[in-house]
Amino acid sequence: MSRIAPERSVVRLTIGALPTRERDTLAGEEPLELRIGGRSFAVTMRTPGADFDLAAGFLVSEGVITRTEQLSAMRYCAGGRDEVNQYNLLDLTLADGVAAPDESSARAFFTTSSCGLCGKASIDAVRTRSAFDVNDDPLRVTADLLVALPGRLRAAQKVFDKTGGLHAAALFDGETGELMVLREDVGRHNAVDKVIGWALREGRLPLRGCILLVSGRASFELVQKAVMAGIPMLCAVSAPSSLAVDLAKESDMTLVGFLRDPSMVVYAGVERVDGALNVVSQAKANSETTEISFDARTPQ
Repeated sequence: MSRIAPERSVVRLTIGALPTRERDTLAGEEPLELRIGGRSFAVTMRTPGADFDLAAGFLVSEGVITRTEQLSAMRYCAGGRDEVNQYNLLDLTLADGVAAPDESSARAFFTTSSCGLCGKASIDAVRTRSAFDVNDDPLRVTADLLVALPGRLRAAQKVFDKTGGLHAAALFDGETGELMVLREDVGRHNAVDKVIGWALREGRLPLRGCILLVSGRASFELVQKAVMAGIPMLCAVSAPSSLAVDLAKESDMTLVGFLRDPSMVVYAGVERVDGALNVVSQAKANSETTEISFDARTPQ
């Protein structure tokens, strides 16, 4: 647990009281290099833990693999000046017949815990084509089910309770609202990759009928990762970006922001939220807006 939530000595200052020296628990952050067949593919700053899920999910997000059997092995390697295994270097082996990533298409990734992937050649390079189509996903949910999910996510954030400094991503069954898996990380994109990687390793892709909930905002990259995993609905407790909304609409995904009991804002795919369609009809009659505010406790 020490690498996930290490302790540091700090001085606490309170107005009107004497300074105190104490131990504080922080969110761990270390680099992880991913290599494919011995060649460097990506470096990400992440919270140690569930590294195999993170690596597998990253490969799904980048369109390298879509099935469990396409990734034949993962192992930690020694690295650094002293060639000591610090568990910060993973070598991945793709199955026979699986094409290695095309170096000319822009990779040489360096990802950070704050912004995700950097250095993409253009927005077209980011719009990775998914092997899964969510257009015909039969998922339908009630607003009551959706507003209950943030509380379930928060209750399962064990490391956040210790540090106060981690993002979370959780996957829920869209029919029952059952929490399927939750992962925490200093990077919201890493948390999502860990969830997707778990699903790949469990043989669950595509994630039809599932809801992905993130503890922060919804960026373009998070929508893209959800699309690549075949997830029909992405919810966030904060705001989405304009490009995230555009991609959700293009992909026929449902995107919900500001999900906080008792309300939410549906930015795309409102037809998957039962009881909201009449709100859409009224909104279209009054405005050209496509953002629908929906209060779960107001009869529609």
